Amino acid sequence: MQPSMFNLRVPLAAGDEVFLMNTLTDAQIVVSSDVVALMDRADAGPLGDASGEEREALDVLWENGFLVENRDADRRSLDQYLDEVKSDTSELNITLLTTLQCNFACAYCFQGDHGDYNKRADKMSLDTARQTVEWMSRELDRVQPGKLVLTFFGGEPLLNLPVMYEVAERMWAATREQQVPMFVNIITNGLLLTPEVVDRMVPLGLNGIKITLDGDRDTHNRMRPLRGGQGTFDRIVENVRQVAGRCRISIGGNFDERSVDSYPALLEFLKQQDFADKLAKVFFKPIVRAEPVSPKGVIPLIPVAAKDTLNGTCMTSVGSGAGAGCDSCNVLDDKMTFLRQETRRLGFPTHDGVHNGPCHVHKQHAHTIGPDGSLYPCPGFTGQLALSTGHISDRHDAWRDSAREKFDRLAPWKACGDCAFIPVCAGGCVAASHAQLGDMNVPTCHKRSFESALVALAHAAASAAEEK
Repeated sequence: MQPSMFNLRVPLAAGDEVFLMNTLTDAQIVVSSDVVALMDRADAGPLGDASGEEREALDVLWENGFLVENRDADRRSLDQYLDEVKSDTSELNITLLTTLQCNFACAYCFQGDHGDYNKRADKMSLDTARQTVEWMSRELDRVQPGKLVLTFFGGEPLLNLPVMYEVAERMWAATREQQVPMFVNIITNGLLLTPEVVDRMVPLGLNGIKITLDGDRDTHNRMRPLRGGQGTFDRIVENVRQVAGRCRISIGGNFDERSVDSYPALLEFLKQQDFADKLAKVFFKPIVRAEPVSPKGVIPLIPVAAKDTLNGTCMTSVGSGAGAGCDSCNVLDDKMTFLRQETRRLGFPTHDGVHNGPCHVHKQHAHTIGPDGSLYPCPGFTGQLALSTGHISDRHDAWRDSAREKFDRLAPWKACGDCAFIPVCAGGCVAASHAQLGDMNVPTCHKRSFESALVALAHAAASAAEEK
């Protein structure tokens, strides 16, 4: 036997203890340096001379996946894990874009339609919404999932409330009939969020709402103005205050080199608000950039094969209300670590930065639906019709079938060698690889960010162990 390739270790400052984590089994333990030395001895050869106490330690390490038969067995376990992720039926996850229209003019948004005021941006009709409900109902019958997770976003989803209400009401009835739990998330810029919207959605399974604040007041107003140039910070904060306590509220944010230093002030501001203890999660992410940087300094994520330049998802909306995998496809790793520490220091729940994936693009039962009813493997590809994998009508188009086969064959992690983070990364963000590198099977690696997050996770685990 030998140590698993998915083992990670972090020496702890106090004493001779070491934090061990296996990313494939998610086992996390704090051990003495003697146990680590024992693992290293196992790597060197048979341990026929091991004492009884050492044998007990070896058994624990084996049971938790820290020791494996050999490297081939480790890789087989990885393949099995990823196959299980792909075919998992515990959750049917649907992200629905009610519209690609938006009332903001964020400089970094790749929809890029600031000048025409949504004249060409798609908006889902009520007829398409009803067809979408019929498709989701068929999927419920086919997949028989443990639960349905339905996320509304866009664009700005609250610009098309009739469709959101129509879909939520009909799917609530469908899931009640099939006795499947339904959880609804909304990802919004927050400007149109009201108690009336929340109260209408809570009886329909509303699980949480994610709202974006891009730094302190002045920075946010510069980064996320209305199309007329007016600031939005004060109104969003007041809207959060009005709905806090009615449902789970998460705060997200997108930073770059010019705005990141304003985030500590934002955190201090949030801490002083009367709704601070009602925030379910606070998590910030760098704006994804490409090389070479465009003249404006933002990623040129204009969909390569879209019908036109407006048919792409909003960069600020990718991810769930809890802050999930897609929220970490980034650079500026050191700043990410710093902000995560500041968020924790002020007592806000936040993402640990280690458990990031595999994301929805690798799951057969996770879909994104565009305003026209086209299906995509994740929000990052919405509007790129050449990468649509189906349609709610269930019609078969050769080009959609070809795209689906392309995504079925995805395996960017195969280029990652023996990296221990493969089970929680799977090669990074496929949408970013496509946009930045032109190849979805080339990994987007942010190992540095994972490593710094691991250190924080290790010390948090050690502190929790001491408190017990």
